[in-house]
Amino acid sequence: MKKKHIILGIESSCDETAASVVQENDQDIPIILSNIVSSQVNVHKEFGGVVPELAARSHIEKIDLITKKAIDESGVKFKDLDAIAATAGPGLIVCLAVGLSFGKSVASSLNKPFIAVNHLEGHALSPKLNSKLNYPYLLLLVSGGHTQFLSIEGLGKYKRLGTTIDDAVGEAFDKTAKLLGIEFPGGPKIEEFAKKGDPKKYELPKPIINKGGCNLSFAGLKTAVLKISKQIKTNQEKYDLAASFQGTVEEILNKKSKFAFEEFKKINKKKNNTFVVAGGVAANKKIRENLTNLCKEENFNPVFPPINLCGDNAAMIAMVGLEKFKLKQFNNLDYPAKPRWQLDENATFLKGSGIRL
Repeated sequence: MKKKHIILGIESSCDETAASVVQENDQDIPIILSNIVSSQVNVHKEFGGVVPELAARSHIEKIDLITKKAIDESGVKFKDLDAIAATAGPGLIVCLAVGLSFGKSVASSLNKPFIAVNHLEGHALSPKLNSKLNYPYLLLLVSGGHTQFLSIEGLGKYKRLGTTIDDAVGEAFDKTAKLLGIEFPGGPKIEEFAKKGDPKKYELPKPIINKGGCNLSFAGLKTAVLKISKQIKTNQEKYDLAASFQGTVEEILNKKSKFAFEEFKKINKKKNNTFVVAGGVAANKKIRENLTNLCKEENFNPVFPPINLCGDNAAMIAMVGLEKFKLKQFNNLDYPAKPRWQLDENATFLKGSGIRL
């Protein structure tokens, strides 16, 4: 009987310390034997956002314990592991260094292969943890630090179709939550506020909605929310602004997804119209619902990771590690942390003033 390979994944790119053990499966959908995520909400709550130095210190304090817990819960032993995969970027350099160094140490001590993983690649392939996906597919990656459309053509083969030219949509959610007085991390709670409000109450801008192809912009939307928030006096007005903000984001994502569908169909010769939405913002149920409805209209098949695998986790890192292990794509133990690391390395960096669309 063929041995089922087992991979340990380590994730520490921002403020979650995570470890997971994933096992190969005949059905092409790996088995998650364990997936431990330790949040740092209480560490950063009083600052209203992630403080890199505090996040790194917390990773150092927890990573050994979290990894041991993942191994214990998986039912396997360290000697049973076939490889260790760790996030090497993108992310906060001081945080990346903790998990990356730890993963290298474990690999070295066990004399097992080490695999450096792009955090975005983890999100891009995360739906493979619960569904059988065939390449190519169109990806909308929506997270706290990234918003982009990519054609996923195979492991390590990514073509960017569009990206945000300023803020990520997850960042816009977090900043809006802070302006409404929602305690950190507030982004996910915007959806709860929005349920109680009127999405038509405030007319908010939709930057570059009709130009720039699949590229997006959220800075102007965030600025408009800031101006209105200074005039808000009641809870109902807060709910209305949250609803208006979320409704505007839904409109932007829908319109830009339509552009991306057309671009994807131009380059996709296999006519495999699958639309994957991944990243932390993909956990927003209203956004899921809207994009699912759009897919029905445009004849695309919508695929989402499970809610618990939308945010940062190590199962997706281990899963990418497993895919790379099968191809013997290993890395040396001197592999550096990369705070910036695009999936499409040929794509132009599109942030800053003076961008022409």
